[in-house]
Amino acid sequence: MDYERFIAIVSAGRSDRDEADRAARATLQTLAERIHGSEARDLAAELPPELAPALNRALGTGPEAFDVDEFVRRIAAREGGVPLGAAERDARAVFAALALALSRKEWADMTAELPREFASFYGRGLQIDTIAADEFLRRVADRTQLGEDGARRATEAVLELLAERIAGGEVEDLIMRLPVELHPPLRRGSARSAGRARRMALADFLRGVAQRERVAPPLALVHARAVFQTLREAVGGGELLDVTVQLPDEYVSALVR
Repeated sequence: MDYERFIAIVSAGRSDRDEADRAARATLQTLAERIHGSEARDLAAELPPELAPALNRALGTGPEAFDVDEFVRRIAAREGGVPLGAAERDARAVFAALALALSRKEWADMTAELPREFASFYGRGLQIDTIAADEFLRRVADRTQLGEDGARRATEAVLELLAERIAGGEVEDLIMRLPVELHPPLRRGSARSAGRARRMALADFLRGVAQRERVAPPLALVHARAVFQTLREAVGGGELLDVTVQLPDEYVSALVR
């Protein structure tokens, strides 16, 4: 694949090809920091020569064991401080171009070096569509009549308590399916329970949500129900089922059904 074709894939839906070029170089440089130097060189050998400097710039620095959140933060910084949601979309566009540009062997070698939570970027093999954070929050706001800030507080409160309540492996699955901007509360909750599902009655769950939101418990129930409904739309019924099987029936009756 030549440079023009690669950038055309990244720039789909953009009016400024220079922005697509910056997105490609920012993503590739960050990717090269996350994988072994030998893999970065193999990657550069199959990509247009115009993009090789972005990969070569990171040679000798990796592999650095950062997570997908840091991956997107670095891309955002290299693009001049764009919002995380924009950087995440750019990363997906670059991975879509990589999926078409690389041989099957090189794609397999590259993705084998990345943690499972990177799978939402893949356009080949395991592909996971994620809803944008602003769309997730808009749906919560519509269901609760909250403003943007209130919807964010409700969402983060519910996700943090949920991550504390379920096993770490299931939290990782949610991280893989939700946008980077919604990862911090999931990581905080999982860290608090050390990745082990913590027993928590529904009343305690709602009390924790209410305290984090600074609202009355009856409102916390309404907000938690809205977040769970939106979560079903965002991750799919199958994934939500994997979550809810770890919860007592009282959670399912109050929040899911």
